[in-house]
Amino acid sequence: MVENRPWLTFFTHLVLIIGVVIVVFPVYLAFIASTHSGGDFLRGLVPLLPGPNAVENYSKMLFEGISTAGAPPLWIMLANSTLIAIIIAIGKIIISLLSAYAIVFFKFPFRLLAFWIIFITLMLPVEVRIIPTFAVVANLGLLNSYLGLTLPLIASATATFLFRQFFLTVPDELMEAARVDGAGPMKFFRDILLPLSRTNIAALFVILFIYGWVQYLWPLLVTTDSRYYTVVMGIKRLAATADAEPQWHLVMAAVVLAMLPPVLVVIFMQRLFVKGLVETEK
Repeated sequence: MVENRPWLTFFTHLVLIIGVVIVVFPVYLAFIASTHSGGDFLRGLVPLLPGPNAVENYSKMLFEGISTAGAPPLWIMLANSTLIAIIIAIGKIIISLLSAYAIVFFKFPFRLLAFWIIFITLMLPVEVRIIPTFAVVANLGLLNSYLGLTLPLIASATATFLFRQFFLTVPDELMEAARVDGAGPMKFFRDILLPLSRTNIAALFVILFIYGWVQYLWPLLVTTDSRYYTVVMGIKRLAATADAEPQWHLVMAAVVLAMLPPVLVVIFMQRLFVKGLVETEK
């Protein structure tokens, strides 16, 4: 019988509250900063209550941008980041599903070797092979294009590994029964494996969407046209002005707006995300 220890419960709750405060307080400060004017920060004091300039600051960032910092209206960058993140997430999932399906359910020579070659690419992220990748993209004329921004980031050894491990838990009898019923390989994949993989796909989509959303180095290299800027690039440009002090109230407004799409994706897909991570019975 577990002994009731009130002090332990109190300590656990205290640690939880402190952890939440540590995580939430910087976000709260960013929101508060985004509601004040730039002059409030020149005095060296950080306000702790919302100011009267929220509508003005957010409207300016969303629809006007800051031309002196080379930042277009934020809605353009938000749309670019959203599109790029969705393309990367869906592309990774489709390619990983098909490659894992082929490795597990098709008998062909060197299929295990093919899997390990895919898995080894984990040691070769874009940052490691960035020069040859950039050269290929440039030679193909894909600079300043959505294809150039997403294509080098689509392949995913991690997602292939996770889907392979899930497919290995599918009973062989299920495939045999589908074969007896006259289902071909793609019908078995479409009608049986995909529904079974729904929670895994949802969990991976959340992770891969955030991965695509926070990309900075690759978009910075392949993009010189402001029409293709991502929101992370825009925030960097806002915070790194050369000839003037950064307008921190507008930078914080951009940061708050940039947090919203990933947060909304996590909130709306939370149930499937958690289920996909912890589900063990198939």
